[in-house]
Amino acid sequence: MHLRSSRFILAVLVLGFALSFAVRGQWPWTRLSDVPTAHPIVVTLPFREVRDTLQRGETVSTLFARQGISGLDLGALARTLQLDPRRFRAGMVFSVRRDVNTDEPTHVEVRASDEQRLRFIRTSSGSWEGEAIPVRWRTDTIRVAGGIETSMYDAVDRGVSAATLDRGERIRMVYDLAEVNEHSVDFSRDPQPGDRFAAVVERMVSEDGEMRFGRILASSLSIAGKDLKAFAFADGGRAAFYDADGKALKRAFLVAPVAFRHISSGFSRARFHPVLGRTRRHEGVDYAANTGTPVRAAGDGIVVRAGRAGGYGNLVEIRHRNGVTTRYGHLSRIASGLRAGVRVSQAQEIGKVGSTGLATGPHLHYEFRIEGVARDPKSIKSDAGAPLARSSMDEFERDRDVLMRLLDRTTLASAR
Repeated sequence: MHLRSSRFILAVLVLGFALSFAVRGQWPWTRLSDVPTAHPIVVTLPFREVRDTLQRGETVSTLFARQGISGLDLGALARTLQLDPRRFRAGMVFSVRRDVNTDEPTHVEVRASDEQRLRFIRTSSGSWEGEAIPVRWRTDTIRVAGGIETSMYDAVDRGVSAATLDRGERIRMVYDLAEVNEHSVDFSRDPQPGDRFAAVVERMVSEDGEMRFGRILASSLSIAGKDLKAFAFADGGRAAFYDADGKALKRAFLVAPVAFRHISSGFSRARFHPVLGRTRRHEGVDYAANTGTPVRAAGDGIVVRAGRAGGYGNLVEIRHRNGVTTRYGHLSRIASGLRAGVRVSQAQEIGKVGSTGLATGPHLHYEFRIEGVARDPKSIKSDAGAPLARSSMDEFERDRDVLMRLLDRTTLASAR
């Protein structure tokens, strides 16, 4: 008790002592305002940096001359670094450092590709040395989702912000999403307003903050009353997509040989031909598309003919298994090297959409024949895909369950 009272009395005395100085404005300790301070140190960089863009029609030598860069043989250095000098194209930005005292360029840097930047440094002897520096990228996983009102591209364009992926990368993602589901969905006719999509994708982010689309890991489409899911899985080192039961999505034939184009004329026993001006059978489906749009083989097979064929214009005909042949007409161009006897793979580009032959505008005329008889391509039902081996199912199911949770998680790194 005495010890506690003594401490209290001591604290009161110390406080009273301090207050007496405060009232008189006399502190026994040095004030912070009285402490001497040093003058600020100003750091001046020994160089200034300018940026110059390679313009259309000019060479790198022209840009170097504009910047007063001499003695730098970019072609020789690029060859030393095992780079093709022709990779330097309009729009590339060169960063040039100049000595603040002499204004001489001492350092040049340019982003040569997504994966590499080049750095050239002037030595004390006046020559230049170059090095290739890899650009570091990291991979993150994002979920994108949205509603379909007009088209798959518009849905993705609304569902993914420009801050997440720029327009070019969004287009890449849409085409990959279409390829994943190309055996079960015709994106030219199947999607309807109110349908929905979701996807888990990898996004690449560079050390400079650039972002690009990587690959699709899983997707979910609710289209025309059907719930379609796809999961990426590498079976024996071969990557492919499977449904929730482990059956391959790949079928014998694509639903459509052209992506994201509308059907301008369907299969018909009697259709008025706009060029001939009379009614006749239309033994295929016409896909309206811009000239130059890629046309792909609907399935594996051997080319029967590739060339001019009357009203078909430029035509490619492919023979498949089980008496099936497919025809692709009005092409503006046939793929290089494609001729009778050449083997083609499913989804391989075989030509470009055009308007050769009896055509009023650019479109692909696509025919599906069985034993020579034309059938409506939209009515063809492919067999179910091959299932995974039983030995792979446990691993697939673990991966599928993880991806399923990510598809359903709205808290996964948002695309907005």
